[in-house]
Amino acid sequence: MAIDDDFLDDIEESGETIPQESDIESNELNNKQALEQAQKNLLARKRIDALMEKKRLKELLDDSDDW
Repeated sequence: MAIDDDFLDDIEESGETIPQESDIESNELNNKQALEQAQKNLLARKRIDALMEKKRLKELLDDSDDW
């Protein structure tokens, strides 16, 4: 019978396994969420800019002092 010690590579001295895969998945999830939030922020910023420009143009058109 051959002894296979390869499975011991991921075991710490305390006997617990190192959560390498879960760390990678967690980092990928965090990166995905960060990208989604960045996209939402960009869309919100564009919407705010558009509304501010619309307000500025409306104020220019409504200015009765020019007439």
